[in-house]
Amino acid sequence: MNRIVKIVLAVLGVLSAILWYQLPSKDVPVGEAVQSGAMNFMFIITYLLLGIAVVVSLLFTLKNLFSNPKSLKKTLFIIVGFLLVVAIAYVLSDGADGTVEAMASRGVATTESTVKKIGMGLNVFFILTVVAVGSMIWGGIKKMSSK
Repeated sequence: MNRIVKIVLAVLGVLSAILWYQLPSKDVPVGEAVQSGAMNFMFIITYLLLGIAVVVSLLFTLKNLFSNPKSLKKTLFIIVGFLLVVAIAYVLSDGADGTVEAMASRGVATTESTVKKIGMGLNVFFILTVVAVGSMIWGGIKKMSSK
């Protein structure tokens, strides 16, 4: 298996080097450069490698997660906690604060639901930031008091 991976990576490296030298020069207009076959193939290779990396890392993560019941329980607690934070942030967000009218006057079509979701995202960020800073402070206090 290791040999196959090395051979595939070597072939992809050689192919990428060939495609690199076939890229259009910087004098070519952007519209033509975007339509370059070499550039399209390089993007295809990038997406392929990224997809493989994501799938393999997900598989190994799930395999390790389900092999240890303690880590599975801890992960479920973390996921439920995150969903709770998202629910609290959604309840705290307000879509009727005049933002819809202000955006409409600027020519940006938006809805109250969109504004509420943006507010929810900001609230999630702020809540998680407070949790992160609080856990760092708590860890520092705990470390100082144990000495």
